[in-house]
Amino acid sequence: MSTPAPVRTLFASLLYQEALGDDALVAELEASCLQLAEDDGAGRRWAREHGYRGYTSYASLNDLPIRDPAFADLKRLLDRHVARFAEACGFDLAGKKLKLDSLWANVLDGKGGHSGHLHPHSVVSGTVYIALPPGSRGLRLEDPRLAMMMAAPPRHADAPEMLRSFVEVSPEPGTVLLWESWMRHEVPPGNGKGKRISVSFNYRW
Repeated sequence: MSTPAPVRTLFASLLYQEALGDDALVAELEASCLQLAEDDGAGRRWAREHGYRGYTSYASLNDLPIRDPAFADLKRLLDRHVARFAEACGFDLAGKKLKLDSLWANVLDGKGGHSGHLHPHSVVSGTVYIALPPGSRGLRLEDPRLAMMMAAPPRHADAPEMLRSFVEVSPEPGTVLLWESWMRHEVPPGNGKGKRISVSFNYRW
């Protein structure tokens, strides 16, 4: 009979990573995002004013699933992924479901990024990756305890992923990433030449 290990893991931070499940839809979404970047002058202006290298519909359009059938199809798939993640998180939703609160398109240029932030009014946040050309960066997640580790020594470079202060995930196009909205995250600036295309979203209770 083996002796239990003296160290156990507490207070896990979960990351969901799974294929969207519809390659044809990913191609449709790429075309839709690029068209939005051409047509949405308000979104382009907001991006320029806020130092965003590229385009985002974050502050200009709030009806993409109604405006474009590709985003409506995406919402139906995301509802299933988010329900699976909520179950994995052990959420007691009192018989309710998490609902899509906001969804926006992002088309960054090759050197674009997005500084560290969180989504305080949501439960689950996520991104669907549409195009990640060479030189593009993925998603960098921060240990939520980091601000309280004033006297902690640095971790070894080869420390297990769950012990690192930062973890960067570089998913394949067509991948869904989900995390709890309080987790700080960022897109580090890249050095590529192609367009980095993604669709981000929040779910509320």
